[in-house]
Amino acid sequence: MAEAERIIGTPDTPDDSGEQTAAGAPAGPGVSGAGEQETPARQRTGRARRIAVLFAVAAFAYALDLVSKMLVVAKLEHHEPIQVIGDLLELHAIRNPGAAFGFGAAFTVIFTLIAAAVIVVIIRLARKLYSFPWAIALGLLLGGALGNLTDRIFRAPGVFEGEVVDFIAPKGFAVFNLADSAIVCGGILIVLLSFRGLDPDGTVHKD
Repeated sequence: MAEAERIIGTPDTPDDSGEQTAAGAPAGPGVSGAGEQETPARQRTGRARRIAVLFAVAAFAYALDLVSKMLVVAKLEHHEPIQVIGDLLELHAIRNPGAAFGFGAAFTVIFTLIAAAVIVVIIRLARKLYSFPWAIALGLLLGGALGNLTDRIFRAPGVFEGEVVDFIAPKGFAVFNLADSAIVCGGILIVLLSFRGLDPDGTVHKD
């Protein structure tokens, strides 16, 4: 009998805890790839890292925009445009009272308030942020909004009515700046993430 059991083998039995694991079984919510339960401390750490990415991207975009505008005002304003790629791309300093790409020049104060509201919404959303791609996208939006809002507040003709410095002039297109570029890139990334079903909190949904 013992010899027969040795040849045929005995069925698998659960361990003393009554739990069975299957190789390759997907981990449930709050469980890491190693099968460990994700603790609140680890969740807070992950969120803190993504918030740090958001503000790092925002700070980089804002600093790049601020420095570029300072150089344009000092070196390019009231001078002839500089050709970068023939007549396809020029650096041409202008003051823009409207929104991105020169739209809505008659609504400067409204666009200022919208920019401020966007910044508040992004900062509030950061509390529920668990996605690195969303952190990058929101960081680009935040940095761009801060860049143009700085012009609205501190540049002539007055507070909340300041004109934005634009200087990137492609042929046949509106003149814009690096803050506008950051906002557009962040917006495009958000659209792509939404199409993929990825939410800011890291969850993935399918319609």
